[in-house]
Amino acid sequence: MSSTIHQRSDYTFKANRNLGRHGWLRLTPAYGVKLVEKLLAFVERESIILDPFSGTATTGLVAAQQGNQAFAFDINPFLIWLGNAKYRNYDEDCLIDVLKKVQLALEEYRSLISQDNWTPQIFNIERWWSSYTLKLLASLRIALVNQFGEPEDNEGYDIVWIAFCRLIIETSSAAFNHISMSFNDTVIYHKIEAIEELFWEIIKFISNSAENTIMGTAKVLKVDARNIAGLSNIKVDKVITSPPYPNRISYIRELRPYMYWTKFLNEAKEAGEMDWLAIGGTWGIATSRLNSWQIQEKSLPKQIFSTVENIRMSGGKNAPLLATYVLKYFHDMHLHLSSLRSILADHAELHYIVGNSTFFGNMVATEALLSESMRLLGYSNIHSEIIRKRNSNKALYEYCISATWSVR
Repeated sequence: MSSTIHQRSDYTFKANRNLGRHGWLRLTPAYGVKLVEKLLAFVERESIILDPFSGTATTGLVAAQQGNQAFAFDINPFLIWLGNAKYRNYDEDCLIDVLKKVQLALEEYRSLISQDNWTPQIFNIERWWSSYTLKLLASLRIALVNQFGEPEDNEGYDIVWIAFCRLIIETSSAAFNHISMSFNDTVIYHKIEAIEELFWEIIKFISNSAENTIMGTAKVLKVDARNIAGLSNIKVDKVITSPPYPNRISYIRELRPYMYWTKFLNEAKEAGEMDWLAIGGTWGIATSRLNSWQIQEKSLPKQIFSTVENIRMSGGKNAPLLATYVLKYFHDMHLHLSSLRSILADHAELHYIVGNSTFFGNMVATEALLSESMRLLGYSNIHSEIIRKRNSNKALYEYCISATWSVR
């Protein structure tokens, strides 16, 4: 199998970097535009598309760019804000105004560097940025607030704060040489001129790509994908999504610098609380709470319980805790697939991009286990295919699970 299945970087976040709005801000779990375009091929213009795990809003943006109407769900306020900013049309006057005010902010911020400006309460923050770079970023942030207000104050200026988010990550010591995030051994000292030049380059890139009109519409709604209620007015024709994988990679970890600097997060406890609400979340208190978590829905496929028991009995370090983690993941995904049925149109198509994982030598066949949940919940035409080989382990692949829902 490994000799014929390739890694297909064109189906990952790597291929999105130079694709206009898709490349505005880096988030490694994002999946590729090309894959979404393939799944949307030949879809009728009046079809309503849904991504119940919005993330960086790839599905909704591709659908809207093709002229469709799309909805997306998320519980993370930063991702809701980011997705809706990507979906928005920005008129010429707004973009001209943005560039003028950015120029004024760049002229003002030098005079603010000597002040004691606000910086986020990120633990060990000088692991991310040198003390001098921090002073520059903090003073620039104050100057931007003076011109544009805080990130949530004016939606027409969202692109400014997306540019600032990109600036803070590109001036940090964060390294992205694999699926998650690590740190370089040393932080970088950035000169004033370098910060100004980089920020101007970023804002020009984002504003230029924002000039392109989006023909369709899309919106990210604050909805817990496990409990889709109060949306009876929406009938979805096609679901294209990539939920978190059961691999203990916590998305909140990579989002934290953005969320702190934009004030969507104020302290570490909030990140843990948010990750506990997310499917597959394991950041901070989300892990410790697994010890007291109690299953709600016991009518799960028996294959899930046997997989969990194999992990529990493996003898690996923290095996009982990780067995509970896997059980909670598939439990929550089952709740999602059950709740989703209430907003699906007759003959709606589902496409879920998922990845398998291993715990102490035990394969967690995500594609098979979610397919069994679908079967138990009354979905039909269920099948999966390998999309690509993941580069982290020779036994790990990415799959597309497809299914159909028929109203009875």
